[in-house]
Amino acid sequence: MSATIDHIYGLYSTIMRIAVVGAGAAGLAALRHCTSGTYDDQVVCYEKTDQIGGTWVYREETGSDRYGLPIHTSTYKSLRTNLPKEVMGYPDYPIPENPESYLSRPQILNFLNEYCDHFALRPYIRLLHHVELIEPAVGSRKWSVKVKDLQRDTLMTESFDAILVCNGHYFEPSIPKISGQNIFVGEQIHSHDYRVPEIFNGKTVVVLGAGPSGMDLALEISKNANRVILSHHVKDTILTVFPENVVQKADVVELTEREVVFADGTKQQVDVVFYCTGYKYSFPFLAESCGVRVDSNMVTPLWKHLVSIESPTLALVGIPFYICAFSMFDLQVRFILRHWHGERQFPARADMLRDEAAEAARRAERGLKKKHFHMMGPEQEHYFDDLANIAGLTPLPPVLTKLHNASSQRFLDDLVHYRQDRYRIVDDYNFVQL
Repeated sequence: MSATIDHIYGLYSTIMRIAVVGAGAAGLAALRHCTSGTYDDQVVCYEKTDQIGGTWVYREETGSDRYGLPIHTSTYKSLRTNLPKEVMGYPDYPIPENPESYLSRPQILNFLNEYCDHFALRPYIRLLHHVELIEPAVGSRKWSVKVKDLQRDTLMTESFDAILVCNGHYFEPSIPKISGQNIFVGEQIHSHDYRVPEIFNGKTVVVLGAGPSGMDLALEISKNANRVILSHHVKDTILTVFPENVVQKADVVELTEREVVFADGTKQQVDVVFYCTGYKYSFPFLAESCGVRVDSNMVTPLWKHLVSIESPTLALVGIPFYICAFSMFDLQVRFILRHWHGERQFPARADMLRDEAAEAARRAERGLKKKHFHMMGPEQEHYFDDLANIAGLTPLPPVLTKLHNASSQRFLDDLVHYRQDRYRIVDDYNFVQL
């Protein structure tokens, strides 16, 4: 398909048939703009579970579902947002007023259902439809999508002009290889399969990783576990004062039958190794011929962390992390639709590749590894402005990044209490803490 890239300008300015993979927060934003009336597109969204909401749907079961598919959600029972609701809504649909800034998992899921109903998106969603394979159709510029109707146990293949992949990136556990994992007789669990803290009652647990989930879960399970060891390599001092039964140690470098060995040479007998080590980008349904691969957790080659450079009618929504997610999904979808409908033109393939390489070089100069290529944080404002400027869209208000950065710092400095903070956005540039 890559050979045709320089010939697709304006090709899709007429009615397009678009497939959306996944009905989580990104898939809903995709549907909202595909059905807004701006374009006359036909759109179908395939969702492999029985409800919308993606990772915000809580399921007690882990492992596989009744259809033999891996459980998608990584949400645990007591989850609350680690960002204030003031930066979590969509640009044209904010989260309603609420005395709290940090909401529970059911509140966010409820919000997504309200968004879905407000924009009348349910008729476009096919629940319990699992996308098995997406590949360029032979002899045309279309896409072939093979889907399984799980309830009827039937397979169908459908044809589309363009694909919006919205399958999330918090479902495929990333577990580091550590010497001795195969001989350790205790339990080993990844946060993807964690639901309630009672499983750690009276145990000594080593938590690997001090990212958002590692920090949060070390604190949560400390009420049940006998002792919690937070093992990480974060260089900046973590100011959070943890409960007395939580201690911090260097990286785990080896497991023995009953002990963990740390980078400083010390050992500790533990009952459970709890991997809070993040997730891998995974697109098991994309054929190799789609031209997208994951290299050391960098999804490539992509233009603007979004568009397949080899096949620009394929877009992967929601790849960047440490961002105001719902607003970004919305912006990315509007960006791509403008290009697909010929209001903006894609650069030449060589220019898009050069753009990606230049960004990778800039990040490497700052000491970032390839796996951090899609990490935004304080950079997100530049990314949002870049998308808006290229596509001629109204930029997202700078206050989103300001509040995101401020609340993220509070998370690091006072994990125990930061969710009691309350905020109000005053205008596009300013917020106040109440």
